[in-house]
Amino acid sequence: MSSSAAAMTLLADLGGTNVRFGLADPQREVPLLGESIRRYKVDEFHSLAEAAKHYLKETGLSAQRAVFAAAGRISGGQTVQITNNPWAISAATMQRELQLESVHLVNDFAAQSMAVMLLQPNDLVPVGKLPLPKLGAREEQTFVIVGPGTGLGVGGLLLRNGKCSVLQTEGGHAGFAAHSPEDIEILNYLNRRYGRVSNERLICGQGLVNLYDAICHIAGAQPKAYKPEDITAHAKAETDRLCVRTVETFAGIFGSVAGDLVLTLGAWDGVYLTGGLVPILLPWMERGHFRERFEAKGRFRVTMEQVPTQAIMNPEPGLIGAAALAVLESGASLLHRHD
Repeated sequence: MSSSAAAMTLLADLGGTNVRFGLADPQREVPLLGESIRRYKVDEFHSLAEAAKHYLKETGLSAQRAVFAAAGRISGGQTVQITNNPWAISAATMQRELQLESVHLVNDFAAQSMAVMLLQPNDLVPVGKLPLPKLGAREEQTFVIVGPGTGLGVGGLLLRNGKCSVLQTEGGHAGFAAHSPEDIEILNYLNRRYGRVSNERLICGQGLVNLYDAICHIAGAQPKAYKPEDITAHAKAETDRLCVRTVETFAGIFGSVAGDLVLTLGAWDGVYLTGGLVPILLPWMERGHFRERFEAKGRFRVTMEQVPTQAIMNPEPGLIGAAALAVLESGASLLHRHD
């Protein structure tokens, strides 16, 4: 391996609210250097370059390359306008301003999809009774990675003949498909407010508030000015029945969305659930609401019952995925780590 191929790599995981930085050494078995991780608020900086310079100065670290995972559609592999924050990023500009050999821009859920290749067993919790799949057990495997945070991210991981690749998608913006009478009432309420209703209108942080408002409307109650964390706190403490109903409904709709993605991508090997809301909502997902609607796919129910779902509990899947991409760029393999 050449020194260039094994170059230290600056990593960034950029969402709508926070940006996380870290450093990767592609030669290490665990390439993401845990002590290098820092998190900053997006609104504290004018640009990603400014935030990256601050990070490098604060930590005293240096890098030759960069892999930046961003919550937005990558245009031509060179530019991205972040979906839920004002930053626009150019790979060429970042390379010049940070004086790097190369800058690789990737969709944040492409990175989270690739993170699966480096996750350890204790990073995952099964949702349902099915065992976790062994990566590389067959020549062809397809997985969905989906998760709610500031928005709803969707990615795909394809393992083919010893090689892995990712599908970069904006599947979170696909239209919400109502499956029950309550779903239809929720859809009608949000349609009057927003017009078109995407899955992201319900399955993300603000989506939790939208869902709470809709459920209050259906129940004939006046919604309170709750933030997402208020809704989950009241649900956990069982101090507001409408908050409990909201998180239960959220878990069910999330299961329905995840199941639709399996059908869409043919991801029969499994689903990885990620995003900041997953650890918080896991108790309600484990109680059966998620799996029931995940499996409720008519003639495909029996097939869906055999598709495992697991929650990613590691707090840094975006950086881990960026580190995995750095390993691939170095010419090394990821699959051997699962042998």
